[in-house]
Amino acid sequence: MTFGEQPAYLRVAGDLRQKIVSGSLPPHTRLPSQARIREEYGVSDTVALEARKVLMAEGLVEGRSGSGTYVRERPVPRSIARSGFRPSGGATPFRQEQADGDARGTWESRSEQAAAGGAIAERLSIKPGDRVMCTRYVFREAGEAMMLSTSWEPLAVTGRTPVMLPEEGPLGGMGVVERMAAIDVIVDNVTEEVGARPGLAEELLALGGVPGHVVLVVQRTFYASGRPVETADVVVPADRYRVAYHLPVK
Repeated sequence: MTFGEQPAYLRVAGDLRQKIVSGSLPPHTRLPSQARIREEYGVSDTVALEARKVLMAEGLVEGRSGSGTYVRERPVPRSIARSGFRPSGGATPFRQEQADGDARGTWESRSEQAAAGGAIAERLSIKPGDRVMCTRYVFREAGEAMMLSTSWEPLAVTGRTPVMLPEEGPLGGMGVVERMAAIDVIVDNVTEEVGARPGLAEELLALGGVPGHVVLVVQRTFYASGRPVETADVVVPADRYRVAYHLPVK
């Protein structure tokens, strides 16, 4: 095979990718061995190895210890709701979805006081080292981890109040807007920035991904009269989910 200006390993990876996408190499099929790739494409072992690494980084194939490299089952992406409004019940978008009788979602959380690091302090307009309540969530669907979330709330706002712990008390789990309103803090704005990056090792371990997999990160901040009162990072596996926004028209 004659290759043009594009690096040989990308040409090989592109041809194998096309076979996977078209179904010529269906899910659970063993990827051609390194020796087979070398012979079929007339490339070196190094090129064959790099092509396989590209496909693994893209999440198209996975290595099985002692067995080889296989085409992965390609999941059909599902939507995770983000909403610009709340119904009268005040539940978060995930809890709204799980109110459906067919839904099988669960979640777990853990809260602890911490000192705000530089980046979080900047997002909350507080000083580094100021105390915050940090809450970590794992959301599951039918037992499978689908989303991670870490939130930070300045204890200067919620400390020594009934809503200091987001998931406990009479308003536990009701969402930031409703909890803050209970202590006379009126949330009037929320921003969300969506980006993508390779998942951290601990994130991929929790979400069932492999090194190199990409995650979507939603950086959310709630404001009351211009003052940040909560900020959070929501992490979603990009190959399995899409973030869907439902925003009201004014």
